[in-house]
Amino acid sequence: MRGFLRTHADRLRALTRWRVGRELLGAVLIVLLDGWPGWLEEHSGWAAAWWGAVYLGLYELRLLFPAVALLVGTWLVFSGDHGGVATIIVLAYAAGYRIAPWQRALLTAVVALALHILAWDVGSPGLSGPFGSFVMLTVYGMMIALPFLVGRYAAQRAELVSTMREREERLVNERRMITRQARLRERNRIAQDMHDSLGHRLSLISVHAGALAMDSGLDEHQREAVRVLRSTALSAMEELRGVIGVLRRDVEPDEDPARRTVEAIDELVEGARRAGVRVSLVRGGKPCPLPAKVSHAAYRIAQEGLTNANKHAPGASVRVSVKYEPDALVVEVRNNPPRVRKPAGSGFGLIGLGERVRLAGGLLHVGELPSGGFRIAAVLPYEDTAAADDEPVEEEEEQLAEPARPARRWAGIGSMVLAGAVVLVVVGGYVWVGTQSVTRVVSAELYDSVRVGQPEAEVMALLPGGAEPPVGELSSQAPPEPPGSRCVYLVADEQSYTSGGQKVVRFCFADGKLVEKHTHLQET
Repeated sequence: MRGFLRTHADRLRALTRWRVGRELLGAVLIVLLDGWPGWLEEHSGWAAAWWGAVYLGLYELRLLFPAVALLVGTWLVFSGDHGGVATIIVLAYAAGYRIAPWQRALLTAVVALALHILAWDVGSPGLSGPFGSFVMLTVYGMMIALPFLVGRYAAQRAELVSTMREREERLVNERRMITRQARLRERNRIAQDMHDSLGHRLSLISVHAGALAMDSGLDEHQREAVRVLRSTALSAMEELRGVIGVLRRDVEPDEDPARRTVEAIDELVEGARRAGVRVSLVRGGKPCPLPAKVSHAAYRIAQEGLTNANKHAPGASVRVSVKYEPDALVVEVRNNPPRVRKPAGSGFGLIGLGERVRLAGGLLHVGELPSGGFRIAAVLPYEDTAAADDEPVEEEEEQLAEPARPARRWAGIGSMVLAGAVVLVVVGGYVWVGTQSVTRVVSAELYDSVRVGQPEAEVMALLPGGAEPPVGELSSQAPPEPPGSRCVYLVADEQSYTSGGQKVVRFCFADGKLVEKHTHLQET
């Protein structure tokens, strides 16, 4: 019970305008299709309102108890003459869609058939015999079984699609993990090669330069050149260690992420002001916690923007913006046109900055402004993501793909096979009925030529023989037969589609003579 309430509480919380509009549209269609002809035609006033409320209540009950709604609707619709075709079709579809275990679905369908048979005897007394049974099963197949099977097929296909989506997401996540691991292994291999080869050679250069500086045969100018050589080698080793750290990790080891964060941009801007740069800082939005990678990338964007402005546009005013938008952090550095345009640089700083932003899962935009200034802007996510660091790898996709299980591949086929069988049986049955020859019909001339009091043998000789029309019991709506008589019911030759039924003639015999001939309308 607790699980049932939790499930429907989750559905209620997930309610959308589209689903509410769909329910309202369904209720309107129920009133339009079943109200007339239906309870609005058979009843009036409070009775019509009562039946309308019952049908609409069943329509909404299908969301909580689809089996109960279908069984109650089957009895109400077929036990009386107050419409309900659209309602029963919707209830059958909902039951097939929402009843998950096949055992419960089969039990519901069988009980619905039993209720349909009982209600048919109550609501359609004029259709009996083999033809009446065939019509009853046809109505059940087309109005209950077929929508039920279609709903079950739709549910199975929806479950299949959901499973395939989950499987695809799992494969994508696995592919990202494998790709990231492969990149990390390759970075570590490159870092190891650089450490073993370049590091070793730079160390040798530094050692030999230090030894050469101790040579007493060198003059002061030569000693200064050796010291510069040794200092350069040591600087190269430090830079190499920094590059190796970047390859092995996403954060450079010579930078402290805990110190160089988005909060430290204020200190960065203040330092630029002390150096003579006309810079302003604009902050917006409500600050929120950021991953270390994202916060450090924001600091580097501001740092690179100020460096570029000071290098290529000295004397121009600069504005740094840090805005916490609802879905991302936006960092922007823009400067006005320089008084004296400097030559463009190599662009390696911006390339490295773009790589850092990509590793943080963000987007970087760099370009000139229409006014002649320059702008660096980045959009950084609030969560730590590796999506930007992972690109699809076609070679691994085939290895990760799993063959679909046969049960999933053929999901819903059984429901469609059964639905097709129902349609074939119904169509085949009506085709068979339509091909049967009907010869036991009475023409108007024959009916007029027969006279009351005529001998029974003579009248029976005039009546046609052969196959009877498959229309069920013809005497169910006839007036009472004369006492002590034996009556023969036949279908009249002349029928009208607007009469609302079929014309039936009756000949009653008693004491070997015709005592009555009568016609009546057998309503359908």
